[in-house]
Amino acid sequence: MIETPSNNEKAILVHLSALSDHHDLSELNELSISAGATPVGIVIGSRKTPDPRNFLGQGKLRELKSKVESEQADLVLVNHAITPSQERNLEYELGLRIIDRNSLILDIFAQRAQSFEGKLQVELAQLRHLSARLVRGWTHLERQKGGIGLRGPGETQLETDRRLIGKRIKSIQYRLRKVEKQRYHGRASRKKSAVRTVALVGYTNAGKSTLFNQLTGANVYAANQLFATLDPTLRKCPVSNRLSVVLVDTVGFIRHLPHELVAAFRATLQEASEADLLLHVIDAGTSTKEETISQVNQVLYDIGAKNIPQVEVYSKIDLVENLVPRMERNQLGYPEKVWLSAKTGEGISSLKAVIEESMVADSVRRNIHLAPCQAGIRSKLFDLTMVLKDETDQWGGWNMQVEIKKKDLGILRAIKTEREPA
Repeated sequence: MIETPSNNEKAILVHLSALSDHHDLSELNELSISAGATPVGIVIGSRKTPDPRNFLGQGKLRELKSKVESEQADLVLVNHAITPSQERNLEYELGLRIIDRNSLILDIFAQRAQSFEGKLQVELAQLRHLSARLVRGWTHLERQKGGIGLRGPGETQLETDRRLIGKRIKSIQYRLRKVEKQRYHGRASRKKSAVRTVALVGYTNAGKSTLFNQLTGANVYAANQLFATLDPTLRKCPVSNRLSVVLVDTVGFIRHLPHELVAAFRATLQEASEADLLLHVIDAGTSTKEETISQVNQVLYDIGAKNIPQVEVYSKIDLVENLVPRMERNQLGYPEKVWLSAKTGEGISSLKAVIEESMVADSVRRNIHLAPCQAGIRSKLFDLTMVLKDETDQWGGWNMQVEIKKKDLGILRAIKTEREPA
């Protein structure tokens, strides 16, 4: 769909320092490698605003031409979003492909998607991206001219392409809505069964999949590269003798994540927005921890997950000197941060203890008696709580022991309850 790098293509990286910091440039280098390109040169400009025609000024454009010729590059990767006309003009000047940051990320997602849903989401994002870039100077997009045998209905090729893309987008959205319904029913079933959900979120390449494998014994693909895994994975995770949860491994976040991807993956990210607890996985060795934490929290805010309890998990401590497994609490005494190594397993037991404590802190236990006429309340308790005991008494009522989230305590107001003995 989008012209993107294939294996071993030589790439020149272009970066305007005034538009983003040097961390974005190092990230572009990793993105290019993840996409299959080989970076062979860098051109850095200092313009505060891109040139409206060529993105680069004339001096930097000449430098880029020289670099392309000397390195015999196959393509140019621009570390910013560029307009279709800038892309077209640069391709004309340089005689090779120009790929901006958004297109590069879309390509990596296309490579990593394995599930039916993931492939649909990537295609939807690509089509939305492409629909805004149908002015690439193709000669066949000109309006049909008159003449014998050449007169037509008058629709331009551009309009035809847009109509076909719009039709395909509607078809994909319809399929994704069906998948979203399946996910909804899955979440409803887990909720009815009183199964708690814990979601791993974090910056790409922070170590989420390695931690997921360590906690669940799964074999999800994990590698030291950006977006090593894309499709969300759910597995049962035994936390203790009395508690098991469903652990969700979500797609990694990144700076300046294309809006097309945020929109396309909203159904997938909803798994995180409806979790009982978020484990925010952070690379303990990176120098940009604060920035990546801010980026992830912004995405969580965008998808409506800002109010879900969150524990920061600092991973990869085996790669950092003087870091040992430990746990920190906030001023209220609740677990707030955990340091561990998902690779070696150090600190995993502490994380499981934190998960269990967080679940307990979010809920209370009650012993309840229901009369036979309160069967409707009993049904609702099965929907909203973890029913630990359910026994019928001699009068046809029920003696129940439930574990209920504090936010759902309102349902118990009309029921005589007593706190479980210590």
